[in-house]
Amino acid sequence: MARRGDTIELAVLGLLHEGPMHGYELRKRLNLMLGWGRLLSYGSLYPALKKMLRGNLIEEVVPSGPQSRRQRIVYEVTPQGTEEFSRLMSEVGPAAWEDDNFDIRFRFFSSTDMEIRLRVLEGRRSRLQERLERVQRDLAMTQKEADRYASELQRHGVESVEREVRWLSDLINAERGAQSRAEATPETPTPSAS
Repeated sequence: MARRGDTIELAVLGLLHEGPMHGYELRKRLNLMLGWGRLLSYGSLYPALKKMLRGNLIEEVVPSGPQSRRQRIVYEVTPQGTEEFSRLMSEVGPAAWEDDNFDIRFRFFSSTDMEIRLRVLEGRRSRLQERLERVQRDLAMTQKEADRYASELQRHGVESVEREVRWLSDLINAERGAQSRAEATPETPTPSAS
């Protein structure tokens, strides 16, 4: 399972890969990305930024032009940070499809090769199918013993996982369809100059 710091690092590199940002904007965008269940405080963000600065993955830039009383520092990704982002996005092991990391990876899928996207999506679907089988088995065993609200909560969990498995299957089919279309499209010959 990915450590929270690794997840933050991937998210920061991905956002800065899209363009420079100051700390407040980074935190705001990270919180939108992470969702309400994993809000990020400045106490988590700034130590991660300092670590990334020390690792030469990002750099601080002081914008030119008129400044307010307090100077705003803008962060941007370095070439080494771009390489690290590419390396992290090309990983396809279990950390790529676990709950803590999948959403962040998915957010930056446009920066990922199709084969890697497919492997991550298939890994996530497989993991959720295993979870679904376990939860359904547990639900069948405990439904007789649980009260109405406990049963409803379990049923809700099953429906949520089933919905995500369908969504992942649709994404996988779309990726494979795009891949098939790309493979079927013959290369058009370049006209030769006479």
